[in-house]
Amino acid sequence: MYSQSEVLEYVEEEDVKFVRLAFFDLRGVQKNISIMATQLQSAFENGVSFDASAIYGFETPEKSDLFLHPDPRTISILPWRPNTGKVVRMFCTISHPDGTPYKKDCRTLLANAVKKAKAEFNVDFSFGTEIEFYLFKLDEKGEPTKIPFDNASYMDIAPEDKGENIRREICFTLEQMGIQPEASHHEEGPGQNEIDFRYSDALTAADNAATFKWIVRTRAASAGLYADFSPKPLADKAGSGFHINISCSDNTKKRNVLAGILKHAEELTYYMNCTEASYDRLGSCKAPCYIAWGHENRSAFIRVPATTNADASRIEIRTPDSECNVYLVFTLLIHAALDGIKNNLEPPEPITENLFDKSHGPSTPLRDLRLKSLPDTLDSAREIAEQSSFIKDALGF
Repeated sequence: MYSQSEVLEYVEEEDVKFVRLAFFDLRGVQKNISIMATQLQSAFENGVSFDASAIYGFETPEKSDLFLHPDPRTISILPWRPNTGKVVRMFCTISHPDGTPYKKDCRTLLANAVKKAKAEFNVDFSFGTEIEFYLFKLDEKGEPTKIPFDNASYMDIAPEDKGENIRREICFTLEQMGIQPEASHHEEGPGQNEIDFRYSDALTAADNAATFKWIVRTRAASAGLYADFSPKPLADKAGSGFHINISCSDNTKKRNVLAGILKHAEELTYYMNCTEASYDRLGSCKAPCYIAWGHENRSAFIRVPATTNADASRIEIRTPDSECNVYLVFTLLIHAALDGIKNNLEPPEPITENLFDKSHGPSTPLRDLRLKSLPDTLDSAREIAEQSSFIKDALGF
């Protein structure tokens, strides 16, 4: 958590030569521009301009000048770059030339949601993520294949698990960048891995998740592999999820938070599952499709995990995948939670049934639950989101 003056002093003393200024398009894809370290003070004072018309979801050519403003609190060294002539990265906020915030800057949207929660409801939210990905081999031309790096399964060990060294390198790199992973292991699918993060505030958790995807791809490439975060890379194998754990600083509001997110589940789906392949994943292999919740029930949209801490307020949202824009998803989850708190919403009864069980006939208890399903196609999810006043109010565009 550095100030501008501390960052400038660090850059001079540590022989930093390049500064990467990072931001995100509306899909959550990281972009950056590199500047020489000698230009950093000017960047702090005046910003760095870029052509927004070339960024997905941003402005049209006739109104395309926007400015990046580095956030000194997010400085991180890139440990794989040389020790002489170091490279650092900072995330940025985005503004118009007159200094007004840009409404489609997803980091600012999330920061504003955090401020609203504190100012109007006196609550803070913490987020933790569990991110799954596949490692695939490259062909003789260096292009990705669909051949998994190994044939191990859930929590296997070496020699079946060939990914443990890469996971270790990923975790070491993250630690060097000031990010604390919590656990890692092989997942169900061949070549599938998972790394989990300790909870943190919303903006830090989103920054860490975005950094994580970059580091995984970088470390995989250096090992001659391809890291795939898509939701269903192998049709007959487990899909990859982006499980989101959220907790509220006021444990008495847990049921309200749970109810608010359930209320807006259909509207959230387009942002949590934003590709066609997302809907191939939902409904099987631990990817729920019913709008329900349950204690320790992984077949429900929201799982309330078992805990030894009676004051814990954590809930786990199990449907998102890593193609989502994590900043927009966290923003919408906070607004949904606040709706639950504001209106004192109460969730329905928890589900104890296995909602993945396809053997239930029309007379079984599962059919009697009359649960609503999430949208089952990208088009239907988009239509619901486009018609949602909740989404428009939360995002402002």
